[in-house]
Amino acid sequence: QVQLVESGGGLVQAGGSLRLSCAASGRTFSSYVMGWFRQAPGKEREFVAAISWTAGTTYYPDSVKGRFTISRDNVAKTVYVQMNSLKPEDTAVYYCASSQWSSGSFSYYSRSPSYNYWGQGTQVTVSS
Repeated sequence: QVQLVESGGGLVQAGGSLRLSCAASGRTFSSYVMGWFRQAPGKEREFVAAISWTAGTTYYPDSVKGRFTISRDNVAKTVYVQMNSLKPEDTAVYYCASSQWSSGSFSYYSRSPSYNYWGQGTQVTVSS
């Protein structure tokens, strides 16, 4: 089991920044890639970013590329996503997830079924 705890959400004005954190514990040696997803009310869960623990390879969809940056601290077993130039459409619950598989492709890690552990989520609200 891998336990994930997100933090750092909150209310911010459009154009502002937030940094989310995800602390991993438990059998973290079984985790290969960490991802962030978000889900707005009435919408499907959407991929935000992912990073591999070992090589630090990152994955981003076009919707956040250039605005969001994912990073990790291997010692602290924590993954971060720095979110800049936030827009009202970024409002959602943000979830951290862990994948134990090493397929190495964006198309794989951008899909929520590729992850087997999830955090409880943290709310991000961007006001206009």
